[in-house]
Amino acid sequence: MISHDVTRACDLTRETLTGALDLDWQKPAAGLEWTCWETVEHMADCLFAYTAQLAPATPSTTTYVPIGWQHLREGGPGLTIFAERPAGQSGLIQALEVCGAMLAVMADAVPADRVSFHPYGPSDSSGFAAMGVVEVLVHMHDVTGGLGLPWSPPADLCAAALARLFPTAPTTTDPWATLLWATGRGTLPGLPARTTWKWDGTPR
Repeated sequence: MISHDVTRACDLTRETLTGALDLDWQKPAAGLEWTCWETVEHMADCLFAYTAQLAPATPSTTTYVPIGWQHLREGGPGLTIFAERPAGQSGLIQALEVCGAMLAVMADAVPADRVSFHPYGPSDSSGFAAMGVVEVLVHMHDVTGGLGLPWSPPADLCAAALARLFPTAPTTTDPWATLLWATGRGTLPGLPARTTWKWDGTPR
């Protein structure tokens, strides 16, 4: 996957969330213990973290870049990136947009063979771009489920993310339904629901 895929996922997210500014983002996100606000912060934080992992000239393949993070409340996500509450939901959307733009730029800027740490296995720029896309798409499923909004990302974007990170996933089923299944959020005919999962970001 490439920078355009990250930008596309974030643009779709921005458009959807901008139409939901009058809703209560303190509601729980679907299937999570986090609020919709916290889940969007987590999305932004993932995009930032993947950018950071790619940035060093000689990144570690065994540990994260040592950037501090914290939990704002027990049970909430551990985050480096927070949106200022007085800026409201539009400010949070802007924080997400900025972090997505940083990952897109970084994915284009670094050498294609640069490999950096991720707990699911060291990955390269295309892998981190794909991780950013998956984080955005599936957590938007959680957020829109909590807010009662429709969310159905494009099939080609879902299929590209599946091909990069879930190479053993079915290829004859609907790509969005398959991505939800692959990330423990849905079912597919003839296959058991996933209670645990992880992707494979290792370089191809």
